[in-house]
Amino acid sequence: MSVHEVLTSQLLERIRQRAPGYDQRNEFCAEDLAELQKAGYLKALVPEGFGGLGWSLPQLVEAQRLLAAYAPATSLAVNMHHVWVSVARQMVAMGHAEFEQVLTETAEGHIFAFGISEAGNDAVLFDSTTQARIHDDGAVSFTGTKIFTTLAPAWTRLGLFGKDTAATGAEGEKPLIFGFLPREAEGWELIENWDMLGMRATHSHATALDGARVPAERIVRRLPTGPNQDPLVFAIFSSFLTLLAAVYTGIGDRALQLGAEHAAARSSLTTGESLDQDPDIRYKLGEAQLQQLALDTQLRGVAQDVEAGSEHGASWFPRLVTLRTTATRTARSVLDAALGVSGGAQYHRTSELSRLYRDALAGTHHPSDDESSHRTLANFILGPQP
Repeated sequence: MSVHEVLTSQLLERIRQRAPGYDQRNEFCAEDLAELQKAGYLKALVPEGFGGLGWSLPQLVEAQRLLAAYAPATSLAVNMHHVWVSVARQMVAMGHAEFEQVLTETAEGHIFAFGISEAGNDAVLFDSTTQARIHDDGAVSFTGTKIFTTLAPAWTRLGLFGKDTAATGAEGEKPLIFGFLPREAEGWELIENWDMLGMRATHSHATALDGARVPAERIVRRLPTGPNQDPLVFAIFSSFLTLLAAVYTGIGDRALQLGAEHAAARSSLTTGESLDQDPDIRYKLGEAQLQQLALDTQLRGVAQDVEAGSEHGASWFPRLVTLRTTATRTARSVLDAALGVSGGAQYHRTSELSRLYRDALAGTHHPSDDESSHRTLANFILGPQP
């Protein structure tokens, strides 16, 4: 099935109509999620042999961009599920059969969420403040707090990691352990603290873990603390940053469309012409389109390269963080232009442009943040600091 056969115009319009209400009420996008799951969208990346639609990453990027133009928060919410499926798809293709459970369970209707982020953890995937305790039967209990757990009301599997602080390996190594927590497990609690400026319908509440036990068969990876080149690290970064960029590109697409519509609908009292004929407004929207098309090329290229397994060597992570940074910057820049040409009425809280602007601000806080991105790029071109 193609992108437009799954994300039909009727489905997308229903999703757009619900978006303002979800935002106003700070309500989870439950109806959107149910419709998208019924349409098969949550298993888009699952290979056909596992019961999915068999889409490529570039196809999903196109779809997430389209969905974000109708409802950014809904697109960002399902993004986190798609990230885990993309990770599993990459890992299984490289022979890591322990990740097959993500593909088979997604095809069965399970929803995966991201339990990675921790307050104050700027090491992201390379260290953790969550403690992991290994039991005799191979199960692992996790204790700590995860923030920004998107899809908090709906996930059935939480992908998380923590550090085995009791380990006594070579040179005192404390390994990081990754696994998938079933929702029915004991030892975790939802902390309902999501009342944010934008992206409100994602309901990315915090999750408190207190001995949350992941069975041995759901433990999928053990990595050393600190930067490493494990395929799981690349799979997570490449999936997360590429799909995240798709969401913010979709916000820019919609902002440009609205900016053009509002300019055409307004007229000058002095000239009597519609403002889409004003040379200053045409310049502003032309500049915004320039930025958006440059991002379009970058997003498509990176998605195709990830899908093809292109060899970029040490430049892979600089390329990925550049895409993520450019996407979120461009969304805000394009929205600035659209708001600037659309008149004061669009400053009202109920304006779609106003809501898109607030949603775009969430990009400031996604990994890799601006500081981390610049460290990555500086290390690439100048070498690491001593």
